[in-house]
Amino acid sequence: MKLALIGVGQAGGKVIEAITAYDREARGNVVHDVVAVNTARADLLGLEYTPLARRVLIGGSRLKGHGTGADNELGADVASEDVDEVMGVVDDVAVHELDAFLVVAGLGGGTGSGAAPVIARELRRRYSEPVYGLGILPGRDEGSIYSLNAARSFMTLVEHVDNLIVFDNEAWREGGESLHAGYGRINEEIARRLGVLFSAGEVSDDRPVAESVVDASEIINTLGSGGVSTVGYAATPVTRPERRLFSRKRADPDVGDSTNRILSTVRKAALGRLTLPCELSSAERALLVVAGPPEFLDRKGIERARRWIEEITGSMEVRGGDSPVDSDYVAAVVLFSGVTDVPRIKELQGIAAETQRTMRELEDEAPEGLRDLLWSGDGEGGVEPLF
Repeated sequence: MKLALIGVGQAGGKVIEAITAYDREARGNVVHDVVAVNTARADLLGLEYTPLARRVLIGGSRLKGHGTGADNELGADVASEDVDEVMGVVDDVAVHELDAFLVVAGLGGGTGSGAAPVIARELRRRYSEPVYGLGILPGRDEGSIYSLNAARSFMTLVEHVDNLIVFDNEAWREGGESLHAGYGRINEEIARRLGVLFSAGEVSDDRPVAESVVDASEIINTLGSGGVSTVGYAATPVTRPERRLFSRKRADPDVGDSTNRILSTVRKAALGRLTLPCELSSAERALLVVAGPPEFLDRKGIERARRWIEEITGSMEVRGGDSPVDSDYVAAVVLFSGVTDVPRIKELQGIAAETQRTMRELEDEAPEGLRDLLWSGDGEGGVEPLF
C-alpha cells in the first residue's frame, strides 16, 4: 500500500521519520512521500529523512518559529491560516500513485493536536484518496493539560479522517525508562506494526509473491468501518532448514509445527499489548497479516488463525493473508477496526472534563481583567471539541 505520510508537530515528525527508516531497511515500498508540518523551526531542522522541500513551517508570522506552547487552539488557528501553504506542498506529491494519506500527530501537545484535524479535513475536501489518522495519546504523567488537549483533539480528528489508528503512550511506557529512550522505543514499535501491515501485498523483484495476497483494497475495506482502530503485533523466531546438497532450495519445515506456530503467534498479537487496549468483541472488522519466510507460511495455519479472530470479535468481516519476506521470524499483525469499548478513551475524557471544571473555577476567581486570558470550556461539564 502506497502512503503519503503527513507528520504534524514534534511527535508526528519523529514518527514519520521512524516509519520511513523502517520502510527503507525492510524494503517495504510503503512510503511514497513524506511531509512534515510544524510551528517550531528547530523540530523541522532536526529531521533526517524528510526532504527540505517537504518541511512546512506554519504560523511563522505569529509564532516566529517558536511553537504553540501546548495551546492547541492556537495550533488550529495557525493551521487554518496557513493550510493553503501546506496543501501547496502536498500538491507536489504524485497523488495519482497513492493509495491513501496518513496524518500522524501526538494529540497531547499544541501543534499536532490542533493542526492535524485542520489538515486532515482539508485533505479529505481536496482529494478522493482515503485520509487516515495516527493519533498518539499522552501518558498520565505528562500532565492534565495534555490530557485535555488529547481528549479535544481526539473528538475532532476522528470526525475528519476515514479511520483513526490510536497509539496509547500510557500502555507502552516502562518503569525506569528515560523520556527520550521511551519515546524512541515507542516510535520503533509504531513503525514496525504499520510497516508490516501496510507492506503486505507490495511486490518487488526480490520479494516472493504471497499465496493469499493482502493488497491495498483489503486494508482500505477493513479501515472502511471508520471510527477507531488498534493494532496488535507478535513475532516468533524460527530456525530455517539448511539448503539441500546441490540444490538452492531449503528442506521444508514440519507442517504441523508451522500451523501451530502461526496460530500461537496470532494469539499473542491479538491478546498481547495492542496499540490501544480495548475489548476485542467490540471490533467491527479485522485484518490479519502473517509475515515471514515463505516455507513457514502455512495456509492452513493462517486460515485457522483467521477463524479464531472471527470467534473472539464476533465479526464476519475478518480478512487475512500472508506476506513472504526473508526473515528469521514469523510475525503477525492484527488490525482491529471500528472498536468501541475503549476504557482509556473514557478515562481521558473524564480527566479532561475535570480539568475544564478546574479552569472554569480559576476563571471565576480571577480578577475581571484577567478573565479574557483564561480559556473557558463549554459550560456543560463535558469535553468540548476543537471545532
